[in-house]
Amino acid sequence: MLMSLKNNQKLKALVTGSSRGIGLAIASKLLEDGIDVITTGTSKKSTSPIGSEYKQVDFLDDSSFNEFLKFVKSQKIDILVNNAGINRINKFNEIKTKDFDDIIKVNLRSPFLLCQAVTKNMELNGWGRIVNVTSIFGTISKKHRAAYSSSKFGLDGMTVALAAELSKFGILANSVGPGFIQTDMTKSILGKSGIKEIEKEIPIARLGEAKEVADLVSWLVSDSNSYLTGQNLIIDGGFSRV
Repeated sequence: MLMSLKNNQKLKALVTGSSRGIGLAIASKLLEDGIDVITTGTSKKSTSPIGSEYKQVDFLDDSSFNEFLKFVKSQKIDILVNNAGINRINKFNEIKTKDFDDIIKVNLRSPFLLCQAVTKNMELNGWGRIVNVTSIFGTISKKHRAAYSSSKFGLDGMTVALAAELSKFGILANSVGPGFIQTDMTKSILGKSGIKEIEKEIPIARLGEAKEVADLVSWLVSDSNSYLTGQNLIIDGGFSRV
């Protein structure tokens, strides 16, 4: 999908957590769409797609994140995809305060601050796209996901508030809630046996592919999307609805 240019300049996107999995697929797709893409990861060496501008940042480290935030404010970002996230599962009464705080910091606080950093320029341009990557556990939940669901429900709530306030400026904000996707995080949490059991519960009878999420995000941030905002689009093969 070719993207239109704003004032004869290529659109610029920031995709966080884009060194692997869903983030990597989104960054790759946006590059294919002809967009300049800034990617992030925690490693010194980039594993982001060739052609992107890579920035090393640790969202759990205040110094690292604040330095990155200064960089973002110096850029004219047209498209923001908040994909970076962490998950630590545990029984509710055994969740450590630090784990809860870390999850909120990465999954909710950082996207909040990044949205603040880019929306002023979007308002001036009269055009912008924000996609916050939530999760099916931002609309439903299950045991041992209290901290993670808190962050993802909150992220979707922020998305709705952004849409309510910024749509009049041509800024469309939506959430995308992936279900069980073939990623390293899914494999590490569920394991092979867990994946086989989950596949039995998914109407499509398989895990999703990161590219399928990327294709959805690509449409949401394009000019083809001119009226959809404030929504949480669940892409989970029917898992949460059947």
